[in-house]
Amino acid sequence: MDPLLRERLDAFIDLRGLRRTQQRDSIATEVFSKDEHFTAEELFERVRKSTSGISRATVYRTLSLLVEADLLREIDLGEQETTYDPNFHDKPSHNHLVCKDCGKVIEFEDSGIDTLNDCVARRLGFRPLQHSLKIEASCEQLRTKGICPNLIQSRLSGKRLRKRR
Repeated sequence: MDPLLRERLDAFIDLRGLRRTQQRDSIATEVFSKDEHFTAEELFERVRKSTSGISRATVYRTLSLLVEADLLREIDLGEQETTYDPNFHDKPSHNHLVCKDCGKVIEFEDSGIDTLNDCVARRLGFRPLQHSLKIEASCEQLRTKGICPNLIQSRLSGKRLRKRR
């Protein structure tokens, strides 16, 4: 885990009068070990492999703590399931494109979107603090070629797929 993130988490835990536990440390380390989005259940499965006796409740409480400490962000990528984004500190102004066919999520940054958000907020009398943009799209590869390597890989890995509408 990045030392700066660890320092911020420790300071937040102290501020809240909580104690640092092995399970909380294991969860936090796993959260920031990858730059990938994840759900609470996906995190629970990852942590359970390395930490014995960990409960879902501990994972959910730790996720809430990390969100409250502003170290982790909840994002809505669809399917009415909260997804967590661990890398918004490195790229605070990134957006998400979600493929409705294969479930692939692509992060992107665009200064034009940032400028537009800033202009709209200021015109309406606000100062923007953060934004979140999600674009839902259909997989061009699946449409044009009839096959999508991301869809095949998602099915092979058992990753949750979006429901087709």
